[in-house]
Amino acid sequence: MTELLLLTAIQLPGLDPEFMTDDPAGVATTVQLLLLLTVLSLAPSILILMTCFTRVVIVLSFVRTGLATQTMPPNQVIIGIALFITFFIMAPVFAEVNDQALTPFLDGEIDQQEAMDRAAIPMKEFMAKHTREKDLALFMGYAGHDRPESIEDIPLTALVPAFAISELKTAFQIGFLIFIPFLVIDMIVASVLMSMGMMMLPPIMISLPFKILLFVLVDGWYLVVQSLLLSFN
Repeated sequence: MTELLLLTAIQLPGLDPEFMTDDPAGVATTVQLLLLLTVLSLAPSILILMTCFTRVVIVLSFVRTGLATQTMPPNQVIIGIALFITFFIMAPVFAEVNDQALTPFLDGEIDQQEAMDRAAIPMKEFMAKHTREKDLALFMGYAGHDRPESIEDIPLTALVPAFAISELKTAFQIGFLIFIPFLVIDMIVASVLMSMGMMMLPPIMISLPFKILLFVLVDGWYLVVQSLLLSFN
């Protein structure tokens, strides 16, 4: 009974337990708060599709697949590294969002709608910089939008999917280049085994140590991360 009374006494800001109200301001505040909670629930999708996370995690996964080390490094390690690399690359964009939108909003200088509009501009600039024109034209043409005159005129509904498929293509291009040296090692090992008449021995068992050795000698993780950082310049 005490817990029920405590839950009844607790009220979220801007939420009136009486749903029927004649105060338009109260209704607007409630709707804005619900929209904000909806945006927060979509934060993982926003992180994946509106930042460089997609390219980074796919390239790191290609490295593991090319090495054929199964679950080494584990998924948790790959995702963790991808997250921190994403935060490092996106730091200037996040700083601009904080300066132009978040800080003025928390100080009460702008309202919520203006803060969202300001926050969208740096994100649009980043995504538009790494989006292929053909991919963007696909979604703009399908939606019937005219050619935008500036980045601010591009709707997020078209820019986000265009950016996503552009990132997928770039990530697969980098993954293809990563696979080439590992494929060469597999072919050499398979040819040697066939020449020795050891066709029943899986080549992957012999080539795996050589691929790991090559990757360590050339400092592969450094080269992969360096390539990812340079690809966003």
